[in-house]
Amino acid sequence: MNDVNLPYGVVRNSLAGAATVSGPVVQAGSIHGGLHLHGPPALPTPRQLPPCPRRLVGREADLAALDRSLAPDTGFADATVVVTGPAGVGKTALAAQWLRGQAGRFPDGQLYADLRGHAPGGPADPAEALGGFLRAFGISPVPVSLEEGVALWRSLAAERRIAVLLDNASTAAQVRPLLPGTDHTVVVVTSRRRLTGLGIDGAVFRLLGPLATAASTEILAERVGRSRVVDESAAAAEVVDACAGLPLAICLAAARIAARPAQSLAATAEMLGRGTDRLAALNVEGETVQDLLDASYGVLEPDAARLYGLLGLLPFPVFTLENAAVLADVDLAAADRLLDGLMDVHLMEETGPGRFRFHDLVRLHARAHGAQVRDTPPARAALDRIVDWYLATATAAEAVVSPSHRTLARDYRTRSVHPAREFEGDVGALEWLDAERDRLAEVLRWCEELDRPAAAWQLADAMWPLFLRLRPVRLWVEAHRIGRRAARAAGSRSGELRMLTSGGNGLRNAGEGEEAARWFTEALHLARDTCRPLAEADALYGLSQTHRMAGELDEAADCLHEVVRLREAEAYLRGAALARLACGEVLLLADRVAEAVEPIERAGRELASIEDDYEAARATAFLGLAHGRLGA
Repeated sequence: MNDVNLPYGVVRNSLAGAATVSGPVVQAGSIHGGLHLHGPPALPTPRQLPPCPRRLVGREADLAALDRSLAPDTGFADATVVVTGPAGVGKTALAAQWLRGQAGRFPDGQLYADLRGHAPGGPADPAEALGGFLRAFGISPVPVSLEEGVALWRSLAAERRIAVLLDNASTAAQVRPLLPGTDHTVVVVTSRRRLTGLGIDGAVFRLLGPLATAASTEILAERVGRSRVVDESAAAAEVVDACAGLPLAICLAAARIAARPAQSLAATAEMLGRGTDRLAALNVEGETVQDLLDASYGVLEPDAARLYGLLGLLPFPVFTLENAAVLADVDLAAADRLLDGLMDVHLMEETGPGRFRFHDLVRLHARAHGAQVRDTPPARAALDRIVDWYLATATAAEAVVSPSHRTLARDYRTRSVHPAREFEGDVGALEWLDAERDRLAEVLRWCEELDRPAAAWQLADAMWPLFLRLRPVRLWVEAHRIGRRAARAAGSRSGELRMLTSGGNGLRNAGEGEEAARWFTEALHLARDTCRPLAEADALYGLSQTHRMAGELDEAADCLHEVVRLREAEAYLRGAALARLACGEVLLLADRVAEAVEPIERAGRELASIEDDYEAARATAFLGLAHGRLGA
């Protein structure tokens, strides 16, 4: 309206009531000709998701799980989904593929920000990503303060149905300012860290693991040609196995193969089979698995990084919380915190209560870091602690399960703040030996590499209850072959004798009677040369069993008579009683039944007197058999 109180020719316009003006405004007295208004062009709807494969092989279950994170009725909800997993496992590809498939549900835009959680320059400031989101919707300049920017972002998002992909996040604190916090928005966060703090904000979590072998093979076939994979199926299987289910590694290997059409897959398989060289070989135009793992390693605290390298040197792939504590020389609570730091960046996974493992490629990376410090005094002491801990704990189990098995000397190099386990009964001790048998075997083999010959034969000796009760005959024989060499290298005659007699028993149980007899005979000569009557008796007892296996029953009985004599002379009464019982068994087999009654009866009385109920019951059973055959 015009103000009538102004002088003639002067016009002042004003608005009153509910009237508003939007868009460009021109104020002029008169206009002649055409009027053309030019403003900034309208911005397109943001579609910022990174490119991804047309088809994600082997991720059907993961995509379905993401679908379930949306409200079932409308498909819209204020959802935050955190996709975590190790470097190169395909987190970004999964998130981008899923959001791209949901584009119809988010017509107002799909935003993307790389938060650079493991980039060399450090994580991105959330204000940087926030500014990009606001500018994508035409807001410029953006507020200077983070708080004002967050408020404006949430106001803007409240009116829109949008999806957001926050890639490579470092911490929950970095992500939190970027959450719209309104209805009809979905945020997917990817990270090598677990980001458990976002659970407070109602996030749901999806852990992405390695691909199955079939899916890995399918990706390789798509990238290099199905006919090549079929024609060289064995080599293709080796390539897939070397990539250990890591999509990035498979794609890098495939790119290398595709770029060399004249080269066989076998050449790539051979190259990938060279241990630590595998990480360097998985390299195409500067993109490597090595770089991704280095970035994850780079954010570790010093103590966690040191433990990571030491764990990589262990000879077994699955290790325990106690192993970590012994290596780091800390208590269990401190070790758990260090392992949690490794799991937080997905350099390690927990396979069960107190059990952990590296992904195959991560293990190579950890081993390479460990190799850099392996010969330093702290690292060598850590490896010695592991050997000593297993030796001490197996010896403690031996003392509980087989108290009559004479414990020979133990040579320890270190002392740890984490002592050997204590066992209340033989059941718990035997359960531990059984659960740890693979790691015990690997440590035993490792002792040769670590130049710990005394520890090698002593560990084989300490594992006696495992061999005697559970009968893993192959390991029994292998352990004593190693132990025999080690005892000789250490110059221990006692150790060599023990390995020959215990190992002879293993060979006999493995059906290798002739070799067992050679071991027992060698033990007999060594025992006589060194004047060790009890060792001589052990060797003769072993020989009696090999004679029995061969059907040479009279020779077996003669050996056992001598065993009784030697053990009684050394006041080893239980051993003498067991030899009498064995002699009675042999006489029964030889059909010398009347001769068998006296040694069996006497063995039964002696064993009952020392409350060895199990062996006394065996004597009673054989006595009954003897009387039955005599018609009594």
